[in-house]
Amino acid sequence: MSMQGMERPGAPGDREAAVELVYEVTTADLAQAFRVRNTATPALRRQRWLVPLVGIALVVLGGEALAAGQPGPNGLPVLAGGLLLCGLAVWGPRLRARAFAGLLAKAGATRTVVDGTGIQVTTARSSTRMEWGAQPVYAETADTFVLLDVAKGAAAITVIPKRGVRGPGDVNRLRALLDARLRRL
Repeated sequence: MSMQGMERPGAPGDREAAVELVYEVTTADLAQAFRVRNTATPALRRQRWLVPLVGIALVVLGGEALAAGQPGPNGLPVLAGGLLLCGLAVWGPRLRARAFAGLLAKAGATRTVVDGTGIQVTTARSSTRMEWGAQPVYAETADTFVLLDVAKGAAAITVIPKRGVRGPGDVNRLRALLDARLRRL
């Protein structure tokens, strides 16, 4: 599907301020977005430290049970569960992102236009227009801008990789558009 010449709604002043990006979302981009998501709400922040804390406690309890030679299956499953929780705390965002690899490959090239009226995201399989209120919070990482709807537990995420900008200064223009309309996380 050609993304050339696609029209988008908006007033002429909105078109002048538009920033266009063309990119393919990678699992690394998505992993960064999931890490940002984990800091977006109080519940997710608690989960971020609670999961490894419980994991470490289970590793200690399971290790003590095995070291004491207590009969029964208590030590090994508790130890394994603790190791699993610790692993999920460290590699969870990357594993979640890898689960989306097939969908990302099918989406192919993504064209995103950000202007005064909102965000238009177009892939080979879909096109979505979001007004600014749909995801009113954003965070910036070294490589991406991540837009979130924190009212819904940060379930709605839009990832905009900086490498997709078309010209010099577009990252700064995009940041200015986001700062003017969204709350920075």
